[in-house]
This record gives sequence, C-alpha cells and structure tokens, in this order.
Amino acid sequence: MAKAKITTVFYCQNCGYESSKWMGQCPGCREWNSFVEEKVNTKGTASKASQKAAGEAGKPSRLSEITLREEERMSTHIKELDRVLGGGIVPGSLILVGGDPGIGKSTLLLQVCRHMAADNKKVLYISGEESLKQIKIRANRIGEFGENLFLLCETNLDTIEENIRHLMPDITIIDSIQTMYQDAVSAAPGSVSQVREATNVFLQLAKGLGASIFIVGHVTKEGTVAGPRVLEHMVDTVLYFEGDRHASYRILRGVKNRFGSTNEIGVFEMKEQGLTEVANPSEFMLEGKPEGASGSIVSCSMEGTRPILFEIQALVCRSNFGFPRRQAIGTDFNRVNLLMAVLEKRVGLQMSDCDAYVNLAGGMRIVEPAIDLGIAMAVASSFKNRPIFDRMAAFGEIGLSGEVRGISMIEQRIQEAVKLGFTTCVIPKVCLRQIREMKDVKIIGVASIQDAIDLI
Repeated sequence: MAKAKITTVFYCQNCGYESSKWMGQCPGCREWNSFVEEKVNTKGTASKASQKAAGEAGKPSRLSEITLREEERMSTHIKELDRVLGGGIVPGSLILVGGDPGIGKSTLLLQVCRHMAADNKKVLYISGEESLKQIKIRANRIGEFGENLFLLCETNLDTIEENIRHLMPDITIIDSIQTMYQDAVSAAPGSVSQVREATNVFLQLAKGLGASIFIVGHVTKEGTVAGPRVLEHMVDTVLYFEGDRHASYRILRGVKNRFGSTNEIGVFEMKEQGLTEVANPSEFMLEGKPEGASGSIVSCSMEGTRPILFEIQALVCRSNFGFPRRQAIGTDFNRVNLLMAVLEKRVGLQMSDCDAYVNLAGGMRIVEPAIDLGIAMAVASSFKNRPIFDRMAAFGEIGLSGEVRGISMIEQRIQEAVKLGFTTCVIPKVCLRQIREMKDVKIIGVASIQDAIDLI
C-alpha cells in the first residue's frame, strides 16, 4: 500500500488561492505578501465533511416546485443583537463573530446562551481557549444560568462533531475557530487548511441538523478575521465587534447577512455584569457636549434604518511650521482635506497656514458623505472662533463646486434631532420638497456651502 506523500503547498490567506510555489502577489485577489506555506498529504483520505458533501449530493429540482415559507427566527432577548441579525437567529444558520481580543465577543455569546437556555433551548458552548472553571467564573459574573446550557472544552473536530450529533443542541457556540483541528489535515491549528476544513464541518452540521452555530474568529492587525478570506464567504452572517476595549462602548456591525440587512449596528456598553444595550445611541453619543464652544456641531448618520446623532468637533489654529498638520479621528482624512480645500476656494477662508484637527466625539467611525456639511461648518466655526447655536444640527453632502447636494432619509434624520431637543436643522435645499410639515423645529435649506457658513 502506497504511503501518503507530504508536499508543500502555498495558500493565500486573503482568498484561499492555492499554488505550488510562493508568489509575491496573489493571482486571485491581487493581494501582496499573502501566501503562507503548509504541508499537506497528497494521497491522504478525504475529510469526513468532504465525503458527506459528495455522498449527499441531491438531484436538481424545478424552481416552480420549490415552496417557500417565512423563516422562523429565535429571539436572543437582546434587542440590539436581534436588530443586527435581522430579527433573530434563523435555525440552521452559521454565524461568524469577529473582533479584537478583550472586546467582549465571548461575553456577549455567553449572555446569548443564558437567554436561550432560559427559553428551554438546548445550548452547547464549546471552548478551545478556556477551561470549564474559567467559563464558570465569567458566567457567575453575568447571572444565573438554567439547566439547558452544556459546556465542552475540546479542540478535536471529530470529538466535537460526535458530541453535537449526540446532544442535538439548538444553539452551538464555537470559541474559537482558530483553535480547532482535524487529524486528517496535516497542518497546525489556525492554518488556512484547518480553518477552512473546520468551517466546512460546522457548515455541514448547521445545514444537516438545522441547528444554529456561532463561530468566534480572531482578527488580524488590519481588522479582518484571521485565516482565509473564504471563511467569510462560507458562513451566512458575519458580525464585527468594534470599539476601543479600554472604553465602555461597543458597536456590533453586520457586514454580511443572508437573512437581513447588512447596514444595521447594535450599540452596547460594557459593565461589570456584562454587556448592556444602549437603547438610545444618539443620547449616549452626545453626553458631555460643550455649550457655547466654537468648532462644535451635531450631525446625523444613518446606520441601516437607525439614525444616530453625534458631535463633530474641529480645532483650527495657526501653525508654527511651514507644513501645517492635519488630523482626522473617526472619519476619512482625505475627505477632510477635500472639504478644507472647498472652503478655501469657494468661501475664501485662508487655512493653508493652519493646523486642523477634526474629531467625531464618542468613538464612532463615520464615512457617510451626509456629514460633510457638519464638518465644514465646524471647521469654519473654529477658524472664525464663533460658536454655532447649541440646538442646531446640520447634514448634507458637499460637492467640489461648493454646492450642497441632497441626501437620503432626510425626514428620519430630522425626527431624531427633534426627539433629542434640537430646534434648528440645516439641510440641503433640494431636500425641502421631501419633508412634510413638522412642528417644534426650524428647517433651513442651503444651496451652497457659503449659505451655510453665513449662518455661523
């Protein structure tokens, strides 16, 4: 009998492209320096997941014969998470949760386990990084757990698959995918081959048993899930935890969702007993806003169907050096430079010898063009050292000619501002016809950036 021959294969960590030799640039995704070396068996037996996938190949079906019914969703009893998932957990779905170390991924999923177990759902929490006692300590901090939560500390895929098929849980948590390995794959845990094979195994289990599986994934320094990019393509939903782990707030963002919107976000606050929901993110973001200070204005961004108000701060001062310094925190740096060039050319504000700093207070990361008007007014306010009316909010996109262009969902933005006590809204003039009559708010339409600066 011929022995299995071990050869060296190179995989692209970004897209999973396979090559027999190392290449500087991947032909598949054009990424540089993304190839890693792995040893594989050329005559090894196929993995169990691959064998099942080949053996369970079905016959073609007519499109007209396929019946549809509305997906039954299981509520996690965490409204912010349900919002991001599209209304709850779909049975048989595979969900990937990524985020920086210590951001709160395991804490949130343990809270999901607590609520689902209280709903008489059978839940299995599989950890490859913590011991049973460590999980118990974190669980005691969160609260009381029911009898339907089962814990397993294991990294062998064959043992995990056997336990899942025996227990038949409704919800399974895998923490984390980078620690799982299968003996048939001759590569280290966390490698491209092991991560891809492990995801394939959990995909077959989720679809075959109709059970929902959450997979925790570590992220790289670039902010993407470690391992092959194909991992995100295989799962049904990809969620990212954002925010500074030293701060109290957390943002859960859906970047892929086959069962709902990909633009929704959930806002949480980290407390001693775990993650708590922030029901009104706008109020949370505006806490501590100064009154009567120049360079400060409130703008609004749409995250899915949710309008979120936040404060834009700008500081413009004369530079002591020949090359002024520019810095943007929370928004696109190049966009800020573009808006300052528009202010110089179209409004006549000479800021070529000034340092300029723009900050989105609260730690939000917003790149929507609708905040252009707020950034421009904040910069002009700081340059002129004139405060903007405290109860004023501004939103609109600015073009290179200095015109203020229309934006979407203008009425929802105004209603959110009114709800928090703002009495004046500066919006694009072209959007006035989209607005019905509103009480308790003065709406000012501006056609150009000059019209907006005249309001300061």
